[in-house]
Amino acid sequence: MRALTSSVISIALAGLCFSLISSSTQADTLKKISDSGSITLGYRESSIPFSYLAEPGKPIGFGVDIANKIVEAVRKKTGKKDIKVMFQAVTSQNRLPLVANGSVDLECGSTTNNATRAKEVSFAVNYFFAESRLLVKKSAHIKRLGDVANKAVATTTGTTSFGQLRKLSLEKNLNLSVVPAKDHADGFLLLESGRAQAFVMDDVLLAGLVMNAKNPADYEIVGEPLQTEAYACVLRKDDVAFKALVDETLVGLMKSGEFEKLYKKWFESPIPPNGKNLGLPMSQRLKENKHSPSDQPAS
Repeated sequence: MRALTSSVISIALAGLCFSLISSSTQADTLKKISDSGSITLGYRESSIPFSYLAEPGKPIGFGVDIANKIVEAVRKKTGKKDIKVMFQAVTSQNRLPLVANGSVDLECGSTTNNATRAKEVSFAVNYFFAESRLLVKKSAHIKRLGDVANKAVATTTGTTSFGQLRKLSLEKNLNLSVVPAKDHADGFLLLESGRAQAFVMDDVLLAGLVMNAKNPADYEIVGEPLQTEAYACVLRKDDVAFKALVDETLVGLMKSGEFEKLYKKWFESPIPPNGKNLGLPMSQRLKENKHSPSDQPAS
């Protein structure tokens, strides 16, 4: 109930501010888009099923579909039906700076909403919850984080898992050799090639990588969750008008049932490029968030 109240108040205040905001202050995203006639969406190349490339230059995924719904709302709000959509590839390291400096207007992928990042950018209402765990080869007989003590463990640079893994290594005296991966696909390659004995990342992203692996049966996701992550679309900080529109669009999708349809399309149905099915039903946490939308970090 607290989350619902917080979200409703936040969205209501944002809408009120939108009507009062001065034209000079509103030289933010909506005006930028209206003046330029285009919107730039950030996308990830290997964050299956949120945002990824099934073929060169054509990002698809759950987050991409959500972003396109927001583009429709922007066209309606600005009265410009011919707004062009531009796509910009981003990485875990540069996604937030590119949004903050105006190079990217919106990024809907597998970006974690947390208090530290909220100092640099703003987050819309959450639209997924994940838990970070370990991906390992079954033949390694690794079942928990303690089993990789004194071993090489990969994780993606620029993610919350990177700092978390180093922290846990010190706290638990594991002496982990943390191997940085440039993206999730690279992290999986480090594990596949034996340069790392485990790849730590959010469970849903690990499942997507395993699903498209050459030999999926060779891998398993193990261990107790290291932490819970809330995913949310990212936009520029203090852009009250645009955040109001993004939040209203997301909440509208959740209330109308369209969000659930998109979820089933990407998590419970065959998806490109290989027509495989993640088979991941909506979690109870996400169901609760759908009924009581919140833009607060996971706790």
